[in-house]
Amino acid sequence: MPNDRLRHEAAGLLRAAELARTPVRPLAELFEGIGTQDAYEIQLLNVRRRCADGATVTGHKVGLSSPVMQAMMGVAEPDYGHLLDTMELHPGTPVRAAAYCAPRIEVEVGFVLGADLPGEGCTEADVLAATERVVPALELIDSRIADWRITIADTIADNASSAGYAIGEGRDPRELDLKAIEARLESGGETLAAGRSDAVLGDPATAVAWLARTVARFGVPLRKGHLILPGSCTRAVDVHAGRTYTATFTGLGPVSLSFR
Repeated sequence: MPNDRLRHEAAGLLRAAELARTPVRPLAELFEGIGTQDAYEIQLLNVRRRCADGATVTGHKVGLSSPVMQAMMGVAEPDYGHLLDTMELHPGTPVRAAAYCAPRIEVEVGFVLGADLPGEGCTEADVLAATERVVPALELIDSRIADWRITIADTIADNASSAGYAIGEGRDPRELDLKAIEARLESGGETLAAGRSDAVLGDPATAVAWLARTVARFGVPLRKGHLILPGSCTRAVDVHAGRTYTATFTGLGPVSLSFR
C-alpha cells in the first residue's frame, strides 16, 4: 500500500463493516500490494480509535498458532491481535449472535499475567514465572471480510479476527502439564470439537513467549493483569442463536457462553 491515506481508508472500511454488520470484500482485492506491515498498522488504527472512545487494552491474542493454519495462509509464524475490555463476554449473560457478521467460537487455554513479561528474549520459563493463573477460555472470532475469504493481511488488519472472549477461574500453571490439557467443545449434549493444548505450537506457553518477543519490536509490553489467548486447541465452530457452548478442560474445568 503506497500511503497512509489508504491505510486509514482500509481501517474505516473494517470499522464500518463491524458497526453495520455488513462484511466487505477482501482487502487484498481492494488495496493492491497490501502487506503484513500495512495490516498491523491498519489494526492499530482501529485499536487506537476504540481506546480514544474509552476502551482499554486488556490483553492480546495469538492467531494462526497451528502449522496447518500457517500453511493454509502461506506464512511461517503466527499473528496477533488486541483484546479490549469492550470485548469481554460473561458466561452468565447471553450474547446476541446478530451483533456479529459471521461468528465462530474457539477453545483456548488462557494466561492471566501476574507480572509484566520481558520482551526481547522472552522464554517459556519467563512465561510460567509471570503467569498468575491459566484459565479455561472461549474466544469469539468474527470476520468483517465477506464469507471468511481472508488472506493473512485481511485477518491481521481485522484484529486477527477477534471479537470477544470469556474466561473461567483457572489454576496455577505450575500445577498442570500445559502441553497435555485435553479440551472439548459441546453444545446440547453433542461434541462439536476436541483437541489438546499441544496443538498450539507444541506448548501454549511457546505462543505467549513468541507474542512477547514480537510485540516488543513495536514497543508494546505484555503487562501484569493482561489476558493472553495463545491460540485454539480445536477447530473453530460456527455460532448459532439459541445455543449454549461449553468448553471443558482436564485440570481446568469448564467455561460456557450462551447465544440469543
